[in-house]
Amino acid sequence: MPPHPLKTYIVEDSRVIRENLIATLEELVPAEVVGVAEDESTAVQWLMAPQHAVELVIVDIFLKGGSGLGVLRTMQDQQPRHRMVVLSNYTTPEMRRKCLALGADRVFDKSYDIDALIAYCSQLQVATGSTHS
Repeated sequence: MPPHPLKTYIVEDSRVIRENLIATLEELVPAEVVGVAEDESTAVQWLMAPQHAVELVIVDIFLKGGSGLGVLRTMQDQQPRHRMVVLSNYTTPEMRRKCLALGADRVFDKSYDIDALIAYCSQLQVATGSTHS
């Protein structure tokens, strides 16, 4: 039986990065990208809708409108809580602290942490896959 794909939502304003990330996740994890947003308000509206079940949300910090920090801030008190990771080029120690304080599970740098992101997603996929049949 094939593994249960990791239901993932991506908040990223660069179409090129988004498409490359989707292809990479679907090929290597496996993940199923169930939605995308380019701005904070679209992401929050989608994530708050009860019919949208996801296991992982990948958020960039700088978006077309609003920010990934706003997405994290809004979602940190929601139940059930989504696993949230940040994938950004702006991962200074201060920004990492801020993201983690707002509920991010992990912070990855786009330039050099893609392998670590894939490993994290694969571990999460195995963990969540065992609860679905």
